[in-house]
Amino acid sequence: MLIGDLLDVAAGALPRRPAVSLLDRSLTFGEVAVATDRTANALVGLGVRPGDRVASWTDIGLGSVPLRFATARLGAVFAPLNPAYTEAEATATLEYLTPRLVVADVVHAEAAAAAAHGLPLAVSGSDGRTAPGTDFDAAVAAASAAPPEGPRPGADDDDVIFLTSGSTGRPKGVVLSHRATLLRAISRNTSPNLGDTGEVCMFPLFHMAGWHFLERAWAAGRAIHLVPRADAELLLETVETWRASSIYCIPAVWNRIFECHRTFDTSSLEWVFTGTSLVSAELLATLKERFSGTRTTVNYGSTEAGPSVSLPDADLFTKIHSVGLPVPGTKARLADDDELLLSSDWLMSRYYELPDETAAALREGWYHTGDLAERDDEGYYWIVGRKREIIRTGGESVAPVEVEGVLRGYAGLRDVAVAGVADERWGEVVCAFVVTEPGRAAPTVDELRSHIGDRLAPFKHPRRVVVTEQLPRTPATGQIQRSVLARLAEEASPGRA
Repeated sequence: MLIGDLLDVAAGALPRRPAVSLLDRSLTFGEVAVATDRTANALVGLGVRPGDRVASWTDIGLGSVPLRFATARLGAVFAPLNPAYTEAEATATLEYLTPRLVVADVVHAEAAAAAAHGLPLAVSGSDGRTAPGTDFDAAVAAASAAPPEGPRPGADDDDVIFLTSGSTGRPKGVVLSHRATLLRAISRNTSPNLGDTGEVCMFPLFHMAGWHFLERAWAAGRAIHLVPRADAELLLETVETWRASSIYCIPAVWNRIFECHRTFDTSSLEWVFTGTSLVSAELLATLKERFSGTRTTVNYGSTEAGPSVSLPDADLFTKIHSVGLPVPGTKARLADDDELLLSSDWLMSRYYELPDETAAALREGWYHTGDLAERDDEGYYWIVGRKREIIRTGGESVAPVEVEGVLRGYAGLRDVAVAGVADERWGEVVCAFVVTEPGRAAPTVDELRSHIGDRLAPFKHPRRVVVTEQLPRTPATGQIQRSVLARLAEEASPGRA
C-alpha cells in the first residue's frame, strides 16, 4: 500500500514505455526509476531522513517527478509550493512547514534563499549559473543508482502535503498518507479502460490533481503528458504528438480550447473529462460536437477527499449540472444543514499542525466539504452553494481576507470587501466590493490589480469590481456578510451596485 509501488511495478513490467513527457522531453518508466533512486540517495546525502518534509518550489519540470517519488522511497514527505507564490507567501509557507530541505529551480533560487531563512537549500537547473545553495543536479548525478537503504515507510505514514488557503489566507497543509494516495490512484471509477498512449494533464505539479492524474495513469501503465501551462494550443498539440487517449480540463480551459482556431488531430481521444466547477449543458454539447465519438464524465472532488462523486456519460444531459453519484469506495450524505459529507479510505489524514481545523473538517470518519448540496430520489447530487467563504476560482482557493488586507491600502477607498461571484468560465471569480471616498472615482479592475502587483499570486487578483454606498455587515460584530455581497453582485450593473 505504498505510492512508490506504482513506479516499481511499471518500471519492472514496462521499463521502455514512456512514463512522462513535457514538450519535447520524455522519460521512460525505467529512466524515472533510476532517477528516483539517484535522487533519493542525493537527498540522504543532504540530510533528509524518514518523516522529514522536503519543500519544492519550482516551475513545472520533469525533475519534479523523481523528486516526488524519491521522498516516498525514503519515507520523507513531499511538499510542493505554488510557483506563482510571492517571496512573502513562500516565506509564510516555509515557516509553517519547517522542512528539512528546500529544493528550488534557478528561477526561484534567489527568492527561495530569502524565504528559507537559513533552511538548507538545493537548486536545480542552474546550468553553471551562480545560484545560492547546493547544486542539486550535481548531487543527483554523483549519487548511487542503487535503491536507497533503510526501512520502507508504513502505509499510514505521511506521504505528501498539498497546500491550500485557509480562511485567513495562511497556508493550510492537507496531509495524505501512502495508503490514501495509492487508493486514489487505483480507484476503478477514475481509471477508465483506455489505450496505452497516455493522458494529457492540464494541472501543474504543485496541485494535488496534477499528481493524482500522473499516479492514476501509472497505475494502468500509461504515460502522463504534461504542459508548462494550460494553453489551448499546447494541450491540443500534445494530444496530437502523443496520440493521447484522454484529456481532463476544467470548464475555463475547455472554453479556451473551443476558441482555438488552429487545427490539430485529436482523433486518438477516447475520453474528454471535466469538472471542478459548474459545467453547463452548452459546454457538454460543445464537447460532444468538437470531439465526436468520445465519452465524458463530470467529476467532483477535493484535495482533502480525492475523487468523490462522478456523473457518467449516459447521464450528462438528463442530470444537467449534477455532479453525479458517489464513486465506488466513497459514501456521501447530507448533514441536517444540507452540507455534503464524504467518507472513504482515501480521505486526508489531517491538516498539518492544525488540530482545530482538522477536528472541524473530519468528524467520525466523515469529511465536511463546506459545500451545500441537494440529492434527488435516484441518489444524484447537485452542489448549490458553499458554507465556507473561500473562493474557488479555476481550481485555486483564495481567502477573501487576504485580498482585502492588500486592497485596503488603495488610495480613495473608504471600505472594501472581497467575495466570490459565480462565473461560467472560472466557477467563481474574485470580486472587490468598494466604497469610495466622497468625490473619488471608482477604481477599475486593472487599477486594483496593479495596486496588488506581486504581493499576491495572480489568481488572487480581482476580476470584477462592484461599487456600493455601504458594505453589508452584521449588526453585533460588524462582520462582512459575504452571502449578501454575492446577491449584490448579481443585481449590480457593470461596475456599480
